[in-house]
Amino acid sequence: MKKILMVLTSVSELGDTGEKTGYNVAEAAHPWKVFKDSGHFVDFASIKGGQPPRDEVDEGDPIQVAFTQDETTRAGLYNTARVDVVDPAQYDAIYLVGGHGTMWDFPDNEGLQNLIASVYNSGGLVGAVCHGPAGLLNVELDNGFRLVEGRDVAAFTNDEEVAAGKDKVIPFFLADRLEEQGARHVSAGVFEEKVAVDGRLVTGQNPASAAGVAKEMEKLFAEVIHQEKAEEQHDAEVVRAGKDAEKAARKEADADAGH
Repeated sequence: MKKILMVLTSVSELGDTGEKTGYNVAEAAHPWKVFKDSGHFVDFASIKGGQPPRDEVDEGDPIQVAFTQDETTRAGLYNTARVDVVDPAQYDAIYLVGGHGTMWDFPDNEGLQNLIASVYNSGGLVGAVCHGPAGLLNVELDNGFRLVEGRDVAAFTNDEEVAAGKDKVIPFFLADRLEEQGARHVSAGVFEEKVAVDGRLVTGQNPASAAGVAKEMEKLFAEVIHQEKAEEQHDAEVVRAGKDAEKAARKEADADAGH
């Protein structure tokens, strides 16, 4: 079992428009189901802590409904930890949930940057979808490079911002900012699924890509678990071989003593 931390926005309003926003429920619910069905533990954190705001729930989506009705999930979302007090050593992966609100509070948040860098530097996975990759901006690793530098990254596109009618509201175009920081922004058509995997960084373009991001993270987890089991088996074989050698030596010593 692996532990995944989902990080959510604390922004409830789009700029000064008065339009309500929050984390995108589909982008949290569908990965949650993938991780949960695989037996992993999902925890929640947000920029300011407490109960994060959310976008509308699609009542026609049974996965979103299950997510919002699950007792453990409801308890976790009722009082999330602030990102700057989370212990990154507790988690094998961090997943940044999208929603337009992330464009205001994910970038340049030192607590979030430190959390992401710590998880990645320790060999963990980093996932993000839609506007969630805004949290990847300015994340610097131990090697001195930015996390997104020279990597394929999928995120909400400029054309999708226009199609959503948010191009005049957002503080910047996410795809452009990622490219400014050295990322290779990869994309499919407007609102089509696109998932990019580059090392231990997995990103998705839009809500349709959320489950795909989790599935690709699950594949990476499976590789890690397989490697861990192989290492455990090797260690066990070494220990057993050592014990067999000790037994053989004792037998030989006993045989010599009998003469």
